[in-house]
Amino acid sequence: MAEALERGSPPARKDVQIGAADAFVWQPAAGRLSPVPKVNRVEMSLLRGIDRMRDTLVENTERFARGLPANNALLWGARGMGKSSLVKAVHAEVNAAPERTDRPLKLVEIHREDIESLPELMSIVRDDPHRFIVFCDDLSFDGDDTSYKSLKAVLEGGIEGRPENVVFYATSNRRHLLPRDMMDNERSTAINPGEAVEEKVSLSDRFGLWLGFHKCSQDEYLEMVFGYSARFGLDQDRAVLRAQALEWATTRGARSGRTAWQFIQDVAGRQGRALT
Repeated sequence: MAEALERGSPPARKDVQIGAADAFVWQPAAGRLSPVPKVNRVEMSLLRGIDRMRDTLVENTERFARGLPANNALLWGARGMGKSSLVKAVHAEVNAAPERTDRPLKLVEIHREDIESLPELMSIVRDDPHRFIVFCDDLSFDGDDTSYKSLKAVLEGGIEGRPENVVFYATSNRRHLLPRDMMDNERSTAINPGEAVEEKVSLSDRFGLWLGFHKCSQDEYLEMVFGYSARFGLDQDRAVLRAQALEWATTRGARSGRTAWQFIQDVAGRQGRALT
């Protein structure tokens, strides 16, 4: 009977080895942080057309790393414009500072579907001497999803509040993290429409920084392409590269950093070059 009960009980939580890596993925089922040996990131110098957002996020993160007050950040806007890439690049940039070598800043990714387990993650990192960026990519809420209420409480409203050694960065295509038709539905069906909508959009108010990303111009798109080409030493005539890049963007109906990177991967593949 004892063996049967042991098999039916949840696995024991493993001790978290924070020093094992600078980046982790939160695994709520196991109640542990899984180390990421190599983060999939783009160099800061290759992120073009987002200078103001870059400088603002770097400054906020540097203050946080030094133990000074810093804000949660919501990076919202056009898809493929480097929102998640910027978070990962800023983490690497701040850790490259000489004073960070003894106690580097930690990056913890939490998946959108695991948001309700955020309080458990906070309890693990709260008393750790390191400082943590908790990062959620493509954060949004639909329909009857009420997990956003858990996030609101953790970020600002709970009795414990956000730990001093934690800052929360999220990316989303939506400024208020909720679809427009959801807010319009609240206005049409609620007894007090104003209060209903306020309750929905108050989540985004928990983010002190709102960094908006917008579609890039043709010149900015080409600047991204040429920057990637120079960084990886691709042997291609500039005029030919320009024409091919514009055709690539036209066939996909979009100009963005992601489109530029996909084009460069195609060029490198045709030339038999590795992007390292």
